[in-house]
Amino acid sequence: QVQLVESGGGLVQAGGSLRLSCAASGSMRRLNSMGWYRQAAGKERELVADITSGGGTNYAASVLGRFTISRDNAKITVYLQMNSLRPEDTAVYYCKANVIRSGTFFGTDYWGKGALVTVSS
Repeated sequence: QVQLVESGGGLVQAGGSLRLSCAASGSMRRLNSMGWYRQAAGKERELVADITSGGGTNYAASVLGRFTISRDNAKITVYLQMNSLRPEDTAVYYCKANVIRSGTFFGTDYWGKGALVTVSS
């Protein structure tokens, strides 16, 4: 089994910064893309940013220039640095990883349980 554990959520004032971390553990033959999604109250889950195993990144237009995704392959961890936070960034942030488990040859998506980020105005 593969586990993803997020940390770093919390309450911050508008204009402030937070850094989310997501550590992966378990039996993995290969870790492919990792990413961050968010879900605000009453809304669908949406992509925030993702990063490939080679370091290629993709961002939602709403966070471009404010958020930065990175990963440390040695630590099997993905980060999301969030700057210039806005009240509309308030959501539960979920980590996702596409993993090829040991003994298999296909990728499976795994999700963390989420970290709440609240931005006050």
